[in-house]
Amino acid sequence: MIDQEKIQQGVRLLLEGIGEDVNREGLIETPERIARMYEEIFGGMEEDAQVHFQKTFHVENNEMVVEKDITFYSMCEHHLLPFYGKAHIAYIPDGKVAGLSKLARTVEVFAKRLQLQEQLTAQIADAMMESLCPKGVMVMIEAEHMCMTMRGIKKPGSRTVTIVKRGMFEENPELTNLFFQMVK
Repeated sequence: MIDQEKIQQGVRLLLEGIGEDVNREGLIETPERIARMYEEIFGGMEEDAQVHFQKTFHVENNEMVVEKDITFYSMCEHHLLPFYGKAHIAYIPDGKVAGLSKLARTVEVFAKRLQLQEQLTAQIADAMMESLCPKGVMVMIEAEHMCMTMRGIKKPGSRTVTIVKRGMFEENPELTNLFFQMVK
């Protein structure tokens, strides 16, 4: 559970640490605003992604299902700076499918935590494998990291791409190629 008071205390200390006057008009309510914002952007900390896969639908067709261009926003656990981008998900059902919005909701749950992009990609794939028991899953995430854009190397526009394959996608390069063609 998010502790609003601790966040507010931390923000006050941070502001003092960078030499700001926490009693300055523009900053008086900043600790409260940031605490409320953190409650929203870290809302996935308390949420179980498996919940979104509890309702499924029986299907005879076991062809690839692709949901692409799922926008997400997350926070890098190394610098506490945002990274954001698109997730692309494919799976081969084994008799059951989830509602399409459930894939986006799963991305959202894991993105609303302190994250590493590599970990986020794997968490989405593993949650789908565990909940839906498909024949295979592939997740690709393309993201821009503010720690690369506004500090350090300062390379805006650079994107990091991570890919995780499970099941049939690991074994069948044709499926992987089809996925890449579909998300192009």
